[in-house]
Amino acid sequence: MGFETAYVAQAALGECPLWSVREQALYWVDIESPSLNRFDPATGENTAIPMDENIGCIGFRAGGGFVAGMRSGVWLLDDAGRKERLLANPQPDTSISRFNDGRVDPWGRFWAGTIHEPRDRAGGALYVIGADGSCGAVGKPVRTSNGVAFSPDARTAYHSDTPAHVVYRYALDADGGVTDAGIFAEFEHGTGRPDGAAVDAEGCYWTALFEGGRVAKLSPEGAVLAEYPVPARCPTMCAFGGPDLRTLYVTSARHKRPDDELAEWPESGNLFAMRTDVAGRAEPDFAG
Repeated sequence: MGFETAYVAQAALGECPLWSVREQALYWVDIESPSLNRFDPATGENTAIPMDENIGCIGFRAGGGFVAGMRSGVWLLDDAGRKERLLANPQPDTSISRFNDGRVDPWGRFWAGTIHEPRDRAGGALYVIGADGSCGAVGKPVRTSNGVAFSPDARTAYHSDTPAHVVYRYALDADGGVTDAGIFAEFEHGTGRPDGAAVDAEGCYWTALFEGGRVAKLSPEGAVLAEYPVPARCPTMCAFGGPDLRTLYVTSARHKRPDDELAEWPESGNLFAMRTDVAGRAEPDFAG
């Protein structure tokens, strides 16, 4: 198994791949050249919808359209990616903070975290946004919120702080409330930082290692089971897709990367894919 370019995106900061079972297509965003994208693997065509501000993460809505974490807050978008309504904005200062990674949970809520752009302190947070616009923070403050994912039995949530090289694990009760928190995995500094992630049908956590040039597969206990090279030094997030959910897609970045790195990794910013021997799971819809 190995990753190959699925689409020559050359994205500034590709993020949040999300597979649509209904459309058999992959949605993804470019945060820094703001756009919402739809990639059709059957034709190789990508359709980009320009956005008027940074867009960090998306989820599908039950009634159609998207929920999206953007610089100005969490928005409801229609099928064409147009803004309908601002749902929540808990950030104290959007000039130095924006929404980053996020995912819909099994209860139809949107978990979305922020990045504190000065990166001089833990000024970011992870929020749980309900269909009614309710919004509350969970876990500890972070510098860059990433890696949100959920176990197949809906009893565990995962969340990473990328600059800290750590992935947290939250125990969930039957209603999705956090009952306990602890460290799931830590990565040695200089070997790559845990960015966006996905959980497969067997409960293993797959994390893109930013500046590590690979995706790591971790057991439900946090042990590294395997690592897969990516043709970009900065993979950002992974998602399972394809008709059988056995294709792992990975976005990547080239924004603010040094020239010598881009010369060594010319495929940086592309969308990559790899066949896997285990399936992923269909993503739930946001209830709003």
